[in-house]
Amino acid sequence: MNLERISLFILSLTFCFLSCGKDDGGDDEVEIVFRDRTEQQVIDNDSIVGYLETHYYNSDDFIGNPDPSIADLAITPLVEGESVPTGHTLLKEAVGVSKKVVYLDVDYEYYVLNINQGGGADSPTFADNILVSYEGFTLDNEVFDSAINPVEFDLTTLIPGWRKVFPQFNTAESFVENIDGTVNFVNPGVGVMFLPSGLAYFSSSQSGIPSYSPLIFKFELVHTTENDHDNDGILSYLEDLNGDGEFSLNTEAGLQDGDDTDEDGVPNYFDPDDDGDGVPTINEDLNDDGDPTNDIGKNGIPNYLDPEETDSK
Repeated sequence: MNLERISLFILSLTFCFLSCGKDDGGDDEVEIVFRDRTEQQVIDNDSIVGYLETHYYNSDDFIGNPDPSIADLAITPLVEGESVPTGHTLLKEAVGVSKKVVYLDVDYEYYVLNINQGGGADSPTFADNILVSYEGFTLDNEVFDSAINPVEFDLTTLIPGWRKVFPQFNTAESFVENIDGTVNFVNPGVGVMFLPSGLAYFSSSQSGIPSYSPLIFKFELVHTTENDHDNDGILSYLEDLNGDGEFSLNTEAGLQDGDDTDEDGVPNYFDPDDDGDGVPTINEDLNDDGDPTNDIGKNGIPNYLDPEETDSK
């Protein structure tokens, strides 16, 4: 699976030279230049808008369709000089205005085609697991990855664009188990995301994905599961202290602008002792209601975030 997140440390290594295969008996080297994220976003957005303005999809096939699927979705290039066929819609008209998000201090724009919201009651957070079918392809319509049957992923391990888009959709309304053991999901969340490279792999190339490639994903969201990565009694998404939809360390000691209360280099969602006081977070749930966040100490903050509060249940 090609969606695992590349760490900032690995990304920083893209300044180095990557050795390529031999050509005509000689050794060639290609320099991967680390581009400015803001400048690259402008380039990527122009490319994505160009794609949206020159491709259409079979929109009428989804009108009154109670159980849509990405298998039903056909995106077709618009031949120059021709009009969009009846029963189809230009992608630019269908997606409307761009979505905006700040990631790594850069203002990003991305686009979402919402084909079906999904009939389920649940939506994932950026920190949850999702069960999803998908197809990923480049702006050249070259498919690089796909899963016909739903696959489960932890969103925290994937490219940032997925963490931004999937919380905007609901899961399937229900499912039907067939005699052969397979499962059909009814009324799933179905859409297409159009991501700039900065919300994908940016400078890192992957199999079938060149560096600095905007990406497109068709998807069906069928199920989600809440995560508590460190089993401390606090759902992971609640440990995003600065509320930016990502897990990050503090930018400098004592600043507390990230999600690492005790500044031990481990974000709270993965740290069983968030304040580093030697008392596991789960044991700072003094009223034993299963929620350490509502046990407030004398300093007016939850005990699990206050190293001065060391009472344990």
